[in-house]
Amino acid sequence: MVDVANKGPVPAPASRPARSEVVVAYLMAGVQFVNVLDFMMVNPLGPQFSESLGVPTSQLPIIAGSYTAAASVTGVLGSFFLERFDRRTALFFSLLGLAVGTGIGGLATGFTTLILARIVAGLFGGPATSLAVAIVSDAIPPARRGWGIGVMMGGFSVASVLGVPAGLYLSHLGGWRIPFFGVALLILAAAFGVVRALPPLRAHLATVDRGASPVRSLAALLKKGLVLNSLLLTTMTMMSGFIIIPNFPAFVQFNLGYPGEQLGLIYLVGGVVSLLTARTVGPLVDRFGSTRVAGVGAALVIAMLALMFLWTSLGVPVLVLSAGFFLAMGTRMVAYNTLTSKVPEPFERARFQSIQSAVQHGASAAAAFLSAQLLAEAPDHRLLHIERVAYVSMALALGVPIVMLSLERAITRRARAAV
Repeated sequence: MVDVANKGPVPAPASRPARSEVVVAYLMAGVQFVNVLDFMMVNPLGPQFSESLGVPTSQLPIIAGSYTAAASVTGVLGSFFLERFDRRTALFFSLLGLAVGTGIGGLATGFTTLILARIVAGLFGGPATSLAVAIVSDAIPPARRGWGIGVMMGGFSVASVLGVPAGLYLSHLGGWRIPFFGVALLILAAAFGVVRALPPLRAHLATVDRGASPVRSLAALLKKGLVLNSLLLTTMTMMSGFIIIPNFPAFVQFNLGYPGEQLGLIYLVGGVVSLLTARTVGPLVDRFGSTRVAGVGAALVIAMLALMFLWTSLGVPVLVLSAGFFLAMGTRMVAYNTLTSKVPEPFERARFQSIQSAVQHGASAAAAFLSAQLLAEAPDHRLLHIERVAYVSMALALGVPIVMLSLERAITRRARAAV
């Protein structure tokens, strides 16, 4: 079956995933679970950082931004050499480094040391993300790629359903340091699970020109219109989400008056919604195409931002708003990841995913730092000028389906030319 980027309605894939595909998809979902949990747990712990370490609430996005900025750096570096290694080995060592960085975070004594620990974690978390996507893309053909990406992204949802509420619960019992140590142990378990369950992944090495200059190979990749279009889409998608996400816990607690001890419930409800979304939206992307699904996701994102940050006087319950927000973001992200996974050729997947990961994390960091500049803090810790952040996020969300349509059409033309 020729992949034509699923332009317009097409029949659902006739074949079921092979057992090996199922193993890879769910194992990478586990990797995503620990990787995303490592990143996500920091946001809901933000109010505790403010009280324990004296971090201003308006500066909390910098903690998240330091991780993503570091991941962006290693994304660029990884684009030079990751294609030259067994993907299993590279993922194992990336997870080991992530575990060390996360454990160090539990020893932080102030704002600066916490940021340094998050930088160490980000240096290894970025390559782990790009390698997981490359492994799924290698193992699962385009006709079932939406299913595979949906399963993998289920790790994000499970991190919200189980991990984040559990981390918050542990932090209320033993302090904010305990979740860092617990997540570090989970990451170590995932690292050894990768070694035990995955076979060596070296098929891409047969097409790698070891005599080629890594710099020239990267330059050749970046000259491709498809790649540049994908990186533009990545920038807009990530900035739209991460200009608002790091501020979410502080906003609902200090601005909306939601009890801090019940933040875990928000992530539990949102995680359940995300899990159902990932499993439902993946097949829909395979059937109707990424752009149509992403268009629905963009409309939902804009609606939820307006209800949550601009029209608070309507009094919509926080749990309803957060569930809608997770639904909207999940819908858009499954469509985005499925489409961009079809951009690279097999021999350049790790290099492409590395540079895309660099752009993802760089855009996320830039958005987090920008939101810190747009916001101010009231004496009672309320966030001021949050509407500025919401408007920027909405504007970016509006442009995502437009760029995605251009990319999907270009992938369709390439597929037809290859027939």
